[in-house]
Amino acid sequence: MNVHRIRKEMRNGKSIFDLPLRVTFYARVSTDKDEQRNSLENQVQYYTELIQSKLNWTYVEGYIDEGISGTSTKKRDSFNRMIADAKAGRFDFIITKEISRFSRSTLDSIQYTQELLAHDVGVLFQNDNINTLDSDSEFRLVVMAGVAQDEVRKLSERLKFGFRQAIKNGHVLGNDQLWGYDKKDCVLTINEEEARVVRRIFDLYANQQMGIRRISQTLYDEGFTSRKGNAFNVLTIRHILCNPKYKGWYCANKSQTVDYRSKRKIFLDESEWVMYPDPSIPAIVSEDLWDRAHALYKRRSRQMMSHQSAAEFHNRYPYSGKIICGEHGASFHRQVLKSTKGEKEVWQCRVYRNRGRAACPAPQLRTTELDQIMARIFDQLAQDQQAIVDAVVKVIQSVPDEHDYGRDALRIEEDLSAIRAKKDRLLEMSMAQALTIEEFKRRNDSFNEQVKGLEERLELLRSEEQKGRRSAQQLRNIKTALEEELSFKNGINSALVTTILDHIVVKKGSTKEEVRLEIHLKFGGPFGVVFNRENASFRFNRS
Repeated sequence: MNVHRIRKEMRNGKSIFDLPLRVTFYARVSTDKDEQRNSLENQVQYYTELIQSKLNWTYVEGYIDEGISGTSTKKRDSFNRMIADAKAGRFDFIITKEISRFSRSTLDSIQYTQELLAHDVGVLFQNDNINTLDSDSEFRLVVMAGVAQDEVRKLSERLKFGFRQAIKNGHVLGNDQLWGYDKKDCVLTINEEEARVVRRIFDLYANQQMGIRRISQTLYDEGFTSRKGNAFNVLTIRHILCNPKYKGWYCANKSQTVDYRSKRKIFLDESEWVMYPDPSIPAIVSEDLWDRAHALYKRRSRQMMSHQSAAEFHNRYPYSGKIICGEHGASFHRQVLKSTKGEKEVWQCRVYRNRGRAACPAPQLRTTELDQIMARIFDQLAQDQQAIVDAVVKVIQSVPDEHDYGRDALRIEEDLSAIRAKKDRLLEMSMAQALTIEEFKRRNDSFNEQVKGLEERLELLRSEEQKGRRSAQQLRNIKTALEEELSFKNGINSALVTTILDHIVVKKGSTKEEVRLEIHLKFGGPFGVVFNRENASFRFNRS
């Protein structure tokens, strides 16, 4: 039946029960507890009998959601199916208990009731005495739905208060699967078998200065595994190192819910955390050990963040990621060895670092030795110096041509013209009263946002094009600098090594006394090198 006709009949004195309508119901409970299930059964029975008792109504099977919150409609399958069936014209009227059953969100309530009315379907919120087929229902719905939404906010506040009271009473909240502890009735006790792993992690990290990935492999080699029998996840080790509970401290306020409806959270800075010693949390490691480990973790994190990207951090040393073990194909990692003579930078096969000499016989390489080898190779290439300089300059000259700035700018300008034409048509439609003021504003604002974004892209594109142009003088300066670098007057240049070196293979059969290398440059090679450490001699051959 048409909504307009229904309202006309009701204005003439008829009640909703007098009209020939196909009627269904919607019932929902937010938990799966027994008392809630009983309530749901009672709702179903009540609405079924109510609808069937009205002579002018035709009963349509109801829609039921169980154990689902009313804050959002996204996961309410029956509710969404009901909306789809309403649009398909399968019934005329829905009965539900109250607004908070239908939806606790003002936006959802109004949106869905308006959608239903647009398809000639009304809703009766029985306890709130709101029938959307009444002409004044929308105003009343806004007021009542606002109250329901405020109830969600109050519930959120009550939960937070309950958490605070539980903590004050010595109940430990949070993760029930915290490694190193058993938790029962909100009380933590130390699980000694797991606590051994926690203490070992802090010892390896703080006392032995070991990295997190190497800790994971060391634990696995020592027979310590996760609950599933795998090597410890790197993320798990990080969480253990950062959790103050391991030193017997309470820690809260790490995150904050900024929208109780969407439950969106933001993670707070450590300065905003709430931390204090808590007698109800038994410590697994000493405060001194935890503090040293945490300070080291933060220092390493700052070092990582100080670089523009993880890739830049990885490649800040000229040989990072470029030395490969011929035995396993694994990469060599940098290590700084300390002695009474000072520090020495060396490179070791990852397999050797993780599993020892028995797993990989490849010798470690010293950075000073690699620098000497690279200097000798560059020296041998002196006859090709001008060819290298010309090749690099050619690459620099070609960079601006790799990107067609003019083509991209033209596309953006075409998009801008198209959007401005749409804005003109939108204004014409508004003047012809084909659009409401609200609809005009919404669409016009959307177009303005698109225009702003395109204009910003165009400005950035033109800026990049300008940067890409290099003058003849700039190229001459670059050429002079390259020629000076390739003369090696000031020793080996690590940036030059990074630019020209592709990779180095430590060949099988290399020993501590005699290292055999295969060096690949980005513009040629490979170069075979045999380095004898006893007399510091080199033998080269170009393959």
